[in-house]
Amino acid sequence: MSIQENVQVVKDFFAAMGSGDKRGLLALSAEDIEWIIPGEGWPLAGTHRRHSGLTDLLQKASETLETSYPKPFEFVAQGDRVLVVGFATGKIIATNKTFEDDWVFAITVRDGKVKNIQEYIDTQALARASQMDASGPA
Repeated sequence: MSIQENVQVVKDFFAAMGSGDKRGLLALSAEDIEWIIPGEGWPLAGTHRRHSGLTDLLQKASETLETSYPKPFEFVAQGDRVLVVGFATGKIIATNKTFEDDWVFAITVRDGKVKNIQEYIDTQALARASQMDASGPA
């Protein structure tokens, strides 16, 4: 596939994720997809594998946080790799604490499907927003 085709696959993946189109996401994902989210102390951290792991991750994300993306994403591509650069603001539902996150997703596209996602995110901001105060949620 061409670099432009790989970028389009990633754009379609993000559009499906943004609209909650789980079928579309699975159709754009390799069966053996791997999504790596760094960090500790927040619920989405870890390595999520296969369609079942992707489905579980999306469900957990919808229950855990509210996120918006106030700036358009930037796409940088070379070969089968597409870097997506973005900024997010959001809130962890359980704690009602907000966060800001400058992030980069390094995505590998193989045979027209998203094969691997490695997130580079502000793990401290997300962990801080996930921590319960001694008095409980605000």
